[in-house]
Amino acid sequence: MRLILPLMWATLSAGAAQAAPLTFDAALKLADQTAPSLEAKGADITAARSSAIAAGRLPDPKLAVGLGNFPISGPPAGTFGRDSMTMATVGVTQDVPSGAKRAAARERAAADIGVAENALAAEARNVRLNTALAWIDLYYAKRRLAALDEVDRALAPLRTSAPSQLASGSARPSQALEPEQLTAALGDRRADLVAAVSKARAELIRWTGDPTADVTGDLPRYSIDPTRLRAGLDAHPSLQAYDAMGRQADADVALAKAGKRPDWSWDVTYQRRDPMYGDMISVGAAISLPLFGRTRQDPAIAARASSATRVRYEREAARRGLAASLEADLADHTMHHDRMMRARQTLEPLAARRADLETASYAAGAAGLSDVLGAFLALAETKIDLLDREADVQRDAVRIVLTYGSDAP
Repeated sequence: MRLILPLMWATLSAGAAQAAPLTFDAALKLADQTAPSLEAKGADITAARSSAIAAGRLPDPKLAVGLGNFPISGPPAGTFGRDSMTMATVGVTQDVPSGAKRAAARERAAADIGVAENALAAEARNVRLNTALAWIDLYYAKRRLAALDEVDRALAPLRTSAPSQLASGSARPSQALEPEQLTAALGDRRADLVAAVSKARAELIRWTGDPTADVTGDLPRYSIDPTRLRAGLDAHPSLQAYDAMGRQADADVALAKAGKRPDWSWDVTYQRRDPMYGDMISVGAAISLPLFGRTRQDPAIAARASSATRVRYEREAARRGLAASLEADLADHTMHHDRMMRARQTLEPLAARRADLETASYAAGAAGLSDVLGAFLALAETKIDLLDREADVQRDAVRIVLTYGSDAP
């Protein structure tokens, strides 16, 4: 028991620590540490680096064994020792590709590593972006639900006053149904917001791997500098991926051009004969003759060069698309910010003022209960709408910075 109890306490403490709500930075850090997609991209880098070890090295030598000049006709037919040329052979052959081919193979392996590393960087940015958006969505989903509950609590005294109004004759019988109708409407709205909380939490769990993920702390503060973002587009991981693919294509071109360089090979053969004739050894070399380049190597070179050109055009197209997306996102951010400020400075204060005025009029007998309930329902929707607009601004800021800029707030 002295051993078991500390272990149980440590397990419970670890579980409690994991179950604690996540700040924005903690969520990003946890996603960086646990995302399976990042582990997969890391495995690609390991594979590319392992492949690079063998790139550009000589192929394996070949061992050849045989029986030469064995007679099958004439007086010595079927015998091993009666013909001086009958021999058992064993030899080694080594192919030696040209130095240009081996250098191009090493360049292609290095380019493959670069592609794998850029894929990891792009996936890391994707994981951080989706984690950040999931955290913000859950943060605002909970705030929307809290705002609705706050308005619902403010309406409780008014709902309870409906029977007394009916008993005193100051309200029509049909007006007694209005509190129930409002309660049903708020219940429907609350069900929507509860579902939104669950969905946002599920998305945060997906990216952090924490089955009890929740949010705590303040919102991130990202500053958006359009000039700096535009100037840094060429360093974007998606464009760097095209640069890496361009290096791959250039290595393929070099490899195709190396096909016009001759390869060669050498071999050594030991020939065992009957002792009365003596053994022999043979040494030889062979060289390839790329004499028909116009119909063999040149078409391959042209094809690889066209592929390299295609990659460069695709990079330029991606750069233009990225620049256009940045401008569109900046325009959306400006628009969402204006809408948020309008709701915060005008719409929400007006809705709150209307609810106060309708309540005062109701107390003075100048307004009906339906007027007050409608005003409070409108106030609830306005508060939720304001939070929607704030969430749009926060999502824009996170998306712009983590998509086009650095990862640092």
